[in-house]
Amino acid sequence: MTGILQFESLYQERVWGGRALADLFDRTLPPGRVIGESWEIVDRLEAQSRVRRGPYAGESLRGLIVAHGAEVMGPQWPVDRPFPILVKWLDCRERLSLQVHPPAAQAPALGGEPKTENWFIAGATPEAAIIVGLRPGVDREQFERALDLGVLETCVNRLAVAAGDSVLVESGTVHAIDAGNLILEIQQNSDTTYRVFDWGRTGLDGKPRTLHRREALASILWDQPPPPLVRAAPVAAALADCAEFSIRRQPLARGARVAFAAGQQPRLLHVVHGRVGEAATGVVLAGGDNVLLPYADGFTFTAVDDSLLLVTENFASGPRSA
Repeated sequence: MTGILQFESLYQERVWGGRALADLFDRTLPPGRVIGESWEIVDRLEAQSRVRRGPYAGESLRGLIVAHGAEVMGPQWPVDRPFPILVKWLDCRERLSLQVHPPAAQAPALGGEPKTENWFIAGATPEAAIIVGLRPGVDREQFERALDLGVLETCVNRLAVAAGDSVLVESGTVHAIDAGNLILEIQQNSDTTYRVFDWGRTGLDGKPRTLHRREALASILWDQPPPPLVRAAPVAAALADCAEFSIRRQPLARGARVAFAAGQQPRLLHVVHGRVGEAATGVVLAGGDNVLLPYADGFTFTAVDDSLLLVTENFASGPRSA
């Protein structure tokens, strides 16, 4: 196996979504729909990424791992294990529900999957904010009382954000994304979300969306402090390091290079803005692109313009100690 693996986007309609991905990344979206999520890399029974171009065009990510697991993921990767990361673009035209994902210890009993995720704020309006974690001193009793009264904003930690900010939201952290955010979400391969409050909104069908009060309250880690926000900066830096993955920021000035050696580990490369070219393959990646760099291959990328990349790695050896 040789080459960069780039996949077709899978667009998801969401009541809080919009049409921004069409203009920002020159994409053709399904007509007449509000698109909240673009699943860029996914390996699930209900959703499969398929290769966009090259010798494996049309192949599913699952099929590639089964047929070429050692080359894609490394020689120790069990080919029946799903790809462990799910990558999404989120166009948050409106506020998302207040929600939580179950921690690993609680997930089996609740019938769900843990989901630790990182949000990179690629774009934000002047009023944009996120909600992550509880205010100091808020306990379950106080939270439930506020939930009954519909005043949960008094219990949660709301932070103003700007383009380039980043935050790691671990399972068990209550959270929401406010309107006006464009977010690159890099997460565990999971689709379990327990909505605890939806701000009185109705869904696309005009009916209130389902809430999961019991499961959400059982999932919230009440003593966990809010995660720190990594503020935007024009330098290379670590953004996240958890048991499931690590993410680093890699800005490149025009003409600068970044190399990834073969035989180390598979990696994900995310182009936030700008363009980078890979000479050996002739591939040029632009803002919005997310690709898988297989274990067996080496690549050197050169910035065509001033560019901002994220690199996700350390996901192929199974959960690590954070």
